[in-house]
Amino acid sequence: MNNYQISPITLQRAYRKIDCRLLPFLVICYMIAYLDRVNVGFAKLQMQSDLGLSDAAYGLGAGIFFIGYAIFETPSNLLLPKIGARITLSRVMILWGLTSASMIFVHNETSFYVLRFLLGVFEAGFAPGLIFYLTLWYGRERMARTMAIVMIAGPLGGMIGGPLSTWLMTTFAGVHGMAGWQWMFLIEALPAVFLGLLALKVLSDKPDDASWLNTEEKETLRIHISSAPGHDHSFSKVLKNWRVYLMAAGYFCVICGIYAISFWLPTIIREAGVTNTTTIGLYSAIPYIGAIFGMLVFGRTSDLYNERRWHSAVPALIGAACLVGSVQYKDNFAIALTFLTVATSMMWAAYTVFWAIPSQHLKGDSAAGGIAVINTIGLLGGFFSPTLIGYAKSATSNPNAGLLLMAAVLVLGAALLALHRPADHATRNIHHKQTA
Repeated sequence: MNNYQISPITLQRAYRKIDCRLLPFLVICYMIAYLDRVNVGFAKLQMQSDLGLSDAAYGLGAGIFFIGYAIFETPSNLLLPKIGARITLSRVMILWGLTSASMIFVHNETSFYVLRFLLGVFEAGFAPGLIFYLTLWYGRERMARTMAIVMIAGPLGGMIGGPLSTWLMTTFAGVHGMAGWQWMFLIEALPAVFLGLLALKVLSDKPDDASWLNTEEKETLRIHISSAPGHDHSFSKVLKNWRVYLMAAGYFCVICGIYAISFWLPTIIREAGVTNTTTIGLYSAIPYIGAIFGMLVFGRTSDLYNERRWHSAVPALIGAACLVGSVQYKDNFAIALTFLTVATSMMWAAYTVFWAIPSQHLKGDSAAGGIAVINTIGLLGGFFSPTLIGYAKSATSNPNAGLLLMAAVLVLGAALLALHRPADHATRNIHHKQTA
């Protein structure tokens, strides 16, 4: 078998180069993407009163991003193998950066909806494109660990974004006649444009194109990655694969929980009695510190035991229980924040390990389309979650109704993830023993 031709020393050297060259850059890119996606949650602290937005209008505007994203995501990813990841990721970052900066022109509900929708359109394909890109560089037994490193950028964006966003909003309020939230959108958008231009220099489409790998390292990577078991289907067959929709349904539920926290955490903290904007930003960072810990631990143990299903289902169930706990102890801010921190940690852990699952079933160029389908369906949870929470708050005047609803969705998600069993379970174990 090809695996026996691989030199472990050469393979390790190749992965060391890849880790140093690609992962820091991709982490920064994803962190900025997440920050530009969710900083509207902090802008709400000032923008809602400035524009006269209701909770329902805010929830719809926050969530409508994912409608634009869902519509254009699959076409973007189907083009990715033809255009190449380098140009695709560069184009996405430049356009979303310019659109995010344009949020300074929001003046009513309609302009808010339009720009959030366009932000989704231009960011479409980034996350699944990045995931597909990683499958071209890493063998499957390394994927959960690698995904944990890259996807840690989401919690990092939340951890850094909270204090940064609230500091920008308070420090720049009124400068040159602009509100603090307008300055926040502008300043936090500019790095995306710069990174988009830099991607053309830093990224290579695949190992064979990397001038910083030698011939032996390229050949070793080619044999190692192509020898991993999987199924190379056409995109039409991917669309008929029931496992794709099972994965997407579980992912949808996890995303509902994640974005319930992402878009509403600043408001939850304010409603708990914290009124200072900067303090809200600092408290908002705490759950994301927990998320980083959860992602690294579960990503590492998932690879160590070569197990994905329970490493995603169990954290989702724990996350649901902790959301209920945060509601039950809402009158005690310290306990409620502790529950929210554990819930956030577990949801992000489930999210990270989940993305090691699709490579068990999809290989080749069709993987780009398959990953996009899963992500498209799943990310609709990012629309339904803040929208339903907003309408639940407006309709019931109960700020906790939405969180309890999201807890129920997470329980369903845990059940769906637990149903998933790799079709190539036996082959997967053999491959793991050969490459461990």
